[in-house]
Amino acid sequence: MKPAIEILNLGKQYKLTTSAPYVALRDVISESAKNIFLSKKKEQDSFWALRDINLSIEPGERVGIIGRNGAGKSTLLKIISRITPPTTGEAIIRGRVGSLLEVGTGFHPELSGRENIYLNGSILGLKKAEITKQLDAIIDFSGVEKFIDTPLKHYSSGMQLRLAFSVAAHLEPEILLIDEVLAVGDMEFQKKCLGKMEEVSKKDGRTILFVSHDLSAVTTLTTKCLLLEKGLPVKYDTTSSVISEYANRMSQHPVYTAEAVTTIPTITKVEINTSEAGSIQGHGKPMSILFEIDMPSQGYAGMALSFQIFNHLNIPILFNWVFDTENVICRTKGKNYLRFTYDELKLYKGSYYLKVHLAETKHRNKFQEIDCCNFNVEMINLKEPEWGWNDGVCQVLDKGKWETY
Repeated sequence: MKPAIEILNLGKQYKLTTSAPYVALRDVISESAKNIFLSKKKEQDSFWALRDINLSIEPGERVGIIGRNGAGKSTLLKIISRITPPTTGEAIIRGRVGSLLEVGTGFHPELSGRENIYLNGSILGLKKAEITKQLDAIIDFSGVEKFIDTPLKHYSSGMQLRLAFSVAAHLEPEILLIDEVLAVGDMEFQKKCLGKMEEVSKKDGRTILFVSHDLSAVTTLTTKCLLLEKGLPVKYDTTSSVISEYANRMSQHPVYTAEAVTTIPTITKVEINTSEAGSIQGHGKPMSILFEIDMPSQGYAGMALSFQIFNHLNIPILFNWVFDTENVICRTKGKNYLRFTYDELKLYKGSYYLKVHLAETKHRNKFQEIDCCNFNVEMINLKEPEWGWNDGVCQVLDKGKWETY
């Protein structure tokens, strides 16, 4: 069987132009006279949004496309969906393509929701009877049945998204292209969308290309992934290995350093070793925190080191500490080293940082309090729930046991 999508030496170049000021006819004549004997005008600057893309996607595969903003992800989808032509190479598409790239794409604002369903189906090459067969399912899934005969210009962006995704998913294209546009929808509808994409891929064997910055959604939905950086392909492999590569490139290693103070104990280094490298930590995976403490002398008794993990709202979530009850920590003049390890860090998806405290308990001297080491938790390789994970749902996730009674 031939690939559903075959991309060969694909490249896309854009011209960088600036808006020209108003120019009168006399200025044109004057400028032409000046330039008669001058050399050829310098070519416009340009840049490559995509270069050297080679990709083969088999029917039924679910492929994610990730990368920083400006990496070329959306440009690649627009070329595959025939919205824009490539500058070099070609994209061979074997099958009917349904795309959801921007809110309102392919819809007419003056037509009703119902009329736009038929318009979209016609663009996909379907007959009216084929569209009518799926009409009730499309309207029901979209949740906009009350407004289905209202002109689209009166829809909110969320309502347009609901209808557009429902049309794209139900009119049975062999290839489905989904951009970051799903982020416009509410949490409930995002769950429905991700669940529907997984259903049509597994059950109906449709090919899906999914662009998203939400790594948990990418890992939930896709089995392979393409990493783009500045328009160039970096890696195309299993989703987990590509995300690890992305984490290495995207994030600075979470580490704090400071100079020692000769008069008091000083935390000179705090370093987090995350499960996914860089500052990306996988939920339920091990994480360790390394501490380097400089002691100016051995005359301190009852040293205490503690740290808290705070979320992005500056709310403390976890707390751990160690006291020098047995004279085992921070007793040596010079560098002292400690490590704390979580075997399975159960923090939920979100952004976090450390607050570290260093003190002496006997005389209640507090030497240091520092905020440091930002890191992000992603729900990587967790397949439940099937619709993905969302920010702000909770802070800590642990497993219990469900039973009926």
